[in-house]
Amino acid sequence: MIISMKPDARREEIEYVCERIREYGYKVHSIQGEQRVVIGAVGVGDVTACLESLEALPYVEKAVRISAPYKFVSKEFNPGRTVISFDGLTIGGEEFVMMAGPCSIENERQIMETATAVAEAGALVLRGGAFKPRTSPYDFQGLEREGLKLLAKAREATGLAIITEVMSDRDVDLVAEYADVLQIGARNMQNFALLKTLGKCGRPVLLKRGMSSTIKELLMSAEYVVAHGNPNVILCERGIRTFETATRNTCDIAAVSVLNELTHLPVVLDPSHATGKRSLVPPLARAGVAIGADGLLVECHPCPEKAVSDGAQSLDIAQFRQMMRDLQPYLELWRASRIPEPAAV
Repeated sequence: MIISMKPDARREEIEYVCERIREYGYKVHSIQGEQRVVIGAVGVGDVTACLESLEALPYVEKAVRISAPYKFVSKEFNPGRTVISFDGLTIGGEEFVMMAGPCSIENERQIMETATAVAEAGALVLRGGAFKPRTSPYDFQGLEREGLKLLAKAREATGLAIITEVMSDRDVDLVAEYADVLQIGARNMQNFALLKTLGKCGRPVLLKRGMSSTIKELLMSAEYVVAHGNPNVILCERGIRTFETATRNTCDIAAVSVLNELTHLPVVLDPSHATGKRSLVPPLARAGVAIGADGLLVECHPCPEKAVSDGAQSLDIAQFRQMMRDLQPYLELWRASRIPEPAAV
């Protein structure tokens, strides 16, 4: 249910409505808008009786059912946009966020060289894997805690925020010590124990779409995180598995627009995993900006041919710089589209 309070509703009246909702067995989540408070209620209870009870209150403007199975992340619950803040940055608003770095952290020289280069080129967030989920148990699995320490060192040297993947609910606290944003990989999109733990981690979460998952399933996974207490979720389209073999995955570029229609959460695109080919990353990055993504997640490595993972889809430093230059006209149009229209006189 969504309960919209009247603009002049007092704090004690809002608290009374929340308490009434809880009495019917629902959990409460409220949003303070510019003009009014909107309260979301989810759970199992007598919907009809609850709605009728609330609509009778003089300080409730309206109370309606939410039709989407994902409640808190739906546009029905919040028709605006969620703007997430971390390390002095925002995503979901008027700032386009480029996240770039190597698939895996290999050593100090590699991560420091990459961090310095992408920061100079205009990236705002450094990505890098300390824990790596690999198809083969014999492949490089990541430097783990040592990799996290190297990310922290790179942040100190460059001022970049840090995003890195967490693979297990047991590692959430450890990764949260070092990272500004915790990434959930495609293979863990429906790791529900992990999603519940992330609801209590106190850090923004970037949730990647599973390689065979529908948009609805992605939003339901985001709902797990939000329903367990963490409203700061960023959705990531990274390509899905289809019959097509020309690319590593098939980029569902339309998913960016679909998600922008269905949810208030920020949406980013990962053109590296979506294609698996570095030559296709820049054009798909331009498409991501043009279609309305809030940011990009791009793999960059000083020497991709020697990378221990995902070298074929990683840009080298020069290619990343060129991509950032080529993106500028698209970013100017993107920023112009995000400037709020002046209020009518």
